[in-house]
Amino acid sequence: MKILISEIPDEGLALTIDETLKTDVINLITPVQGSLSIRKVGPEVVIEGEIKAEAEIECSRCLKVYTAEINATVSVMYHPVKELRAEQKYEVREDELDIGFYAGDEFDVLELVKEQIILNVPMKPLCSETCKGICPKCGADLNMNSCNCNLNEGDSRLKILKEFLRRE
Repeated sequence: MKILISEIPDEGLALTIDETLKTDVINLITPVQGSLSIRKVGPEVVIEGEIKAEAEIECSRCLKVYTAEINATVSVMYHPVKELRAEQKYEVREDELDIGFYAGDEFDVLELVKEQIILNVPMKPLCSETCKGICPKCGADLNMNSCNCNLNEGDSRLKILKEFLRRE
């Protein structure tokens, strides 16, 4: 869904998103839905709104795939890329993390939507807050059953150091 920046009216655009998207990073199982408002402020383009989708994500504790809803609040300002060309180096400040750059007169809204969905995937996804994960010794799913592994033994590579400390 591409828009021409020069054709954005003074009152802005209101877009309703209902698109099936494919990404290499995450498997989206529902279309991305939401609404965005796009307006121009001088040469800048301001995009705000909400989007959501459901995705299949692997739990970081038990490694099972589960379905999670991803909700993203979009608030991004795009500047013309020609503003950067004047400087050799440009350091992004913390208050500029929601700023992007565009080149030309055409802007692809779906690329922004993909980016925002990916950025809102949890860093440590959990199928549930009470997920027990897997046993580090035998690999048993501790949510399904318990195992008889003794996890208090410690690392076998450190046994020689324990022996040395006992003799001291």
